[in-house]
Parts: sequence; C-alpha cells; structure tokens
Amino acid sequence: MRANFFWALALVVCAIPALSQDIAVSSPASGATVGIPFVLTATGSACSGQTLSAMGYSIDNGASTFVYSSSIDTSVTTTAGSHTLYVKSWGTGGSACYIAVPIVVSASAASAQVTNVTVSQPTSGQELVSPFTLIASGTECQSQPIGAFGFSIDTSSDTTIVTGTSVNAAVTSATGAHTLHIKSWGTQGSACDTDVAITVMPSPLSYVGSDATTVSAIQTLSNWITQFDVGTGSGASATGVTVLTASPSLSGTAREFYTTATYYGGQRYYVNFGADTSASNFLYDGWVYLTSSIANVANLEFDTNQVMENGDTVIFGFQCDGWNLTWDYTYNAGTPTAYVDQWAHSSQPCNPQNWAQNTWHHVQVMYSRDDNGNATYKSVWLDNVEQDLYVTVPSAFALGWGSSLVTNFQVDSFTAGTSTSTLYLDELTIYRW
Repeated sequence: MRANFFWALALVVCAIPALSQDIAVSSPASGATVGIPFVLTATGSACSGQTLSAMGYSIDNGASTFVYSSSIDTSVTTTAGSHTLYVKSWGTGGSACYIAVPIVVSASAASAQVTNVTVSQPTSGQELVSPFTLIASGTECQSQPIGAFGFSIDTSSDTTIVTGTSVNAAVTSATGAHTLHIKSWGTQGSACDTDVAITVMPSPLSYVGSDATTVSAIQTLSNWITQFDVGTGSGASATGVTVLTASPSLSGTAREFYTTATYYGGQRYYVNFGADTSASNFLYDGWVYLTSSIANVANLEFDTNQVMENGDTVIFGFQCDGWNLTWDYTYNAGTPTAYVDQWAHSSQPCNPQNWAQNTWHHVQVMYSRDDNGNATYKSVWLDNVEQDLYVTVPSAFALGWGSSLVTNFQVDSFTAGTSTSTLYLDELTIYRW
C-alpha cells in the first residue's frame, strides 16, 4: 500500500502544469482587445522535454477544449470582459504545460468589421470545377495589420491557415452551391470574414462518353504546319515557326509557337490527328503558357475540324477575343457550297491580356454537331472556371477535304506595326465520342 501511495503521488506531481517556453501563441497577442469570436493560433514543440500528444485551451478557470495535434487554429467564443486565455499542451509521458495570455473581449470590436480584403478569384456567382484557385489579399482587419489568411467551405470547422497578407491556394470542394469563407486575422487578434457564393460543377471529363476515343499529346506530333491566315485582312502578314521544347513544359515536351506579324496579321498552326466521320461530340483539352509577349496578341484561337460522312467539313472555331473581350465562335452564314465563314461574339467574357503571364492556363472547350453539320458550342472552362454558351449554329462547309480530323492553334497580332510573340501549348488532348 505504501509503494502504491508514492507511485500515485509521483503521478500527481508530474501532472502539475508548468509554464512553458515551448508554446508559441501568434494570435491573440498578450493584452489584445479581441472580438467575439476571436481566432486562436498557437503551436507547441514539446512539454517538459516530452513529445506532444495534445494541445488545448481554456478561458479563465473553465473547462479545457482539446486538440490532438501540435498546433491550434480555431475560433473561440466567450463573454465580453477581461479574461485569461490558457493555451495548454500535454506530453506523451504525462507532462502538462501552459501559457497564460491576458485578453479583453469586446462585443463592439466584433461588430465593426473593417477590412480591405480583396478576393480576385473566384468571383461571386461563378461556376467552378474542383479544385479551383482562390486568390485574395489585404492589409487590414479591424484596423489591425493582417497576419494570416484562411478559408473554409460553408459551415465546416476545417479552416486552412496561410500566414501573410495574401493567399493563393487550390481549394477542393464537393459539387453544389457553396459559400466560400475567406478569413483574415489581425496581428492583435481581430477576425474578419469575406464570403463568396459559388457553385462547384462536375469536371468536363465527367461528360466524356465511356466509348470515347482519346488522342493525347497532340502537341508532340511531327506533322504540324504553319500558315498565314489570309482572313486576317488586307495588308496583313505573318510568319511562324513551331518547335518542341522541354522548358517551359508540363509533360516534358511542349510545343513553342514563335510568330512575327505586321498590321494585325494572324498565323495559323495546324495538325491532322486522325480521321473519324461518325463522332459527334468533342472535348478540346489543352494547356497554354503565355509570356510577356501576350501584349502583342489580340486573339487566341482553338479549333477542331471534322470531315463528316457526306464529305462536308464541320468547323468548330473558338477563340478568346481581345478586341471584343468575349469568347467567340464561328458559323456558316451561307450554305455548305456557298459558304460564308463568320465569327459571332458570345455573352461570355474573355480577354487574353488578363491571363497571368509565365504560367500555364488550362483551356477546355466542349462542342457537338448533328448529321447536318449544325454545331453546338456548349461550355468553355478556363483554369477550372466554367462559362456556358449553349448556342447552335450552322457550320458545314463543302471544302473538298479527304476524311480527316484537324486542330488549329492561331495567334492574331494586336498591333499595326511589326510584332512578335512566343506562346506554348502542352498536354493537348482531344476526346471524341
């Protein structure tokens, strides 16, 4: 009995909490005035020389909330007034440590949410594919310098924390309508929230038929041809060179397009990647890399052409139009034998000048056609942001081509003088079914 008594006493002595220098509380600061709720951010490295098994916190003499991790990033609610926030940790051998943080909790501080946070992506009401990109920045939350950003979906308590005055992150979410909460915290413990309503849509690949034929790495094919587009206007001219390159690239082998143009000239680069007269649905899926020379580019064009069973060619012409700032599509304003190839402007915005430079952009376009060569332009996805068109137009041309499938990548100049541009295309895949 006496041995058991001393053993129990030893456990009690070991469990007495000790002030810890191994707990770092980054928010709130000691003596800070915080709102309701306030953000607690803390990390622990050890407790009395023992590896951490858990952390936790309590307000004054209240019950502890446990976090079975070596860090805490959470929202804490308590009553207004002066309090002591205890941030605690426990070691694997039974040690217990804490740090005391005096704070003043003010209801008025919570109600006055002053922030200059700007959310660049996504915008309210956008349709997105998961994962989508969140870009936000700011310097102030409730008159305090911002020390951290975070984000969560709907009512989830799982908040991702990023230190600093901006966040650029990939966000994963289930499909459906959601509220994206972009959170920021001041260096004195203030908390702000900016909400963006979004709808997460299925991936375009989910629409691809199970019997689809896939042609991938089209950019690596050896039969690419470069040609001046005479349709870019009288007085215009252009030349182009295309080669394979390992840098920049996603797959290890991208295709570079170097274009010289005068007076708004356009250069078409095209390749025959097979033949199929029966497929009626297509998904164009590629990645484009822009350099600073995008300042010299007005339009970026992504086309697919198919010869049907009757010998007519359906032209799926699609471009990001830097003149009209829209996604455009082509149609035949005449008849198949007396054709008049025209561009039409959709209601969906696009401006290649706004695409970020020195980075890869994912472009996916879905379209279909009927047996008469009427084309339906369904949707375009740029960097996982979906824009719907759903327009049907006549697009059959009696060009006299043999059975073939052709894809075009075209670059049109933005200037009246002579200009050059260098762009890259990688992981180009076209699905058909």
